[in-house]
Amino acid sequence: MRPDFTTTLRRPFARLMAIVLFTMALAACSAAEDKVTITTAAGASHSFTVELVDTDESRARGLMYRTELAPDAGMLFDFIDERPVSFWMMNTFIPLDMIFVASDGTIRNIHANAVPQDRTSIPSDGPVRFVLEIPGGRAAELGISAGDRMAHPRIGSDS
Repeated sequence: MRPDFTTTLRRPFARLMAIVLFTMALAACSAAEDKVTITTAAGASHSFTVELVDTDESRARGLMYRTELAPDAGMLFDFIDERPVSFWMMNTFIPLDMIFVASDGTIRNIHANAVPQDRTSIPSDGPVRFVLEIPGGRAAELGISAGDRMAHPRIGSDS
């Protein structure tokens, strides 16, 4: 028995719609992860549009070879688990503030104005899950300091 013409058309259309819906849902999840908000002890709130890096390869490259970074932009490193981490500025051409953040969103410490091309190790001063890199000097300019809070969809989650 042969299927009728409408049944033959419905199956590919249903598959296509499933793919479109899945892609839209994935894009919506990704869009939610491209924003970080920091709330200072004084109650001020500052948002950054971030690139999320959570693989060894993407973390190793970071912001290397970039020549500019918008004042409200940054890169959010997710190490998945809390652990001591350290960074350096080799092949990084712009000064950066490195904000070291615990898994609950508490800012543990900040390394301000990391020097471009410097190979000196910049440690987290204890275990952290996240590191937010923003343009050098922005943390002080915005009054961001240790003890302030960062909000992001991954805070409090395992992924």
